[in-house]
Amino acid sequence: MPIWQIALIAVLAAWCLQGLGTYIQMRHYTAVMGEVTRLWADGFVGAGNARATLGRGVILLLVVSPDRIVRRLMVMQGRSVFARFARVPDVEGRAFDGLDAASSFSDEARRKALSIAVQQIEKAAARGPVA
Repeated sequence: MPIWQIALIAVLAAWCLQGLGTYIQMRHYTAVMGEVTRLWADGFVGAGNARATLGRGVILLLVVSPDRIVRRLMVMQGRSVFARFARVPDVEGRAFDGLDAASSFSDEARRKALSIAVQQIEKAAARGPVA
């Protein structure tokens, strides 16, 4: 078998593995998002992300109650499809208005993702209460 055929088969196999990994990670994200919305249907959920070219990308979920208290903050950070969400319990229970990205995280990617999630929640809260 010529070398170009072997290389083509290897590229195709890598592409299929990447597709499978993406499917598994999206299933995990959907399951976590579904669990959050089932547990707290009366509040607001914000999702932020920070893509990295070489470093670790971040996806952050922020759940805030109608009385503007942080119920849950979860961060998924990693380079692979095996990354999972981890809770950040020291932020939970704090006032949403006092949540500052700079003081919450030292990592720039997490700060960026948190600021995006906070903006989403502020927009949703400005539209009015959840029905």
